[in-house]
Amino acid sequence: MGKLTVRALRAVLALVLAGTVFVQALMVWALATDPEDGSLPLTPLRVITILGMVSAQVALVCVWRLVTMVRRGTVFSHAAFRYVDGVIGAIVAAALVWFAVTALNAPGQRDDPGVTVIMGGVGVAILGVALIVLVLRMLLAQAVARDVEAAQMQAELDEVI
Repeated sequence: MGKLTVRALRAVLALVLAGTVFVQALMVWALATDPEDGSLPLTPLRVITILGMVSAQVALVCVWRLVTMVRRGTVFSHAAFRYVDGVIGAIVAAALVWFAVTALNAPGQRDDPGVTVIMGGVGVAILGVALIVLVLRMLLAQAVARDVEAAQMQAELDEVI
């Protein structure tokens, strides 16, 4: 991975992380100062927004760590699994948060349940992303196993020579 690519990715990750922290601060401030008017369940939606931002932040930090490992050439190690698992967990948490938003929104959509069905579909799609990352984790496991095997074979070859 080139230096320019790493710097660009880190800039994007930092910008998104700062944005989520800003939104969280606004949501906490709104929870403390803005009363509900009764039209929407604002308090649960604000809490869910804060939790959704936490899941995004966990994923961002894990990706940052993985990029660091790629840059150092240490991504093909068992230490990388912790961060990949963190990304998977964050995506699953985001899907659960989305399903909670869908459940809160559903009573208001009784006349048009299609919106709720679409929102449920989006939640399933988010879970699909978690499954894709799980498949990529399995590929990483294979690559780590091959790397360990290659290192062992190199060590045996060095002994012979």
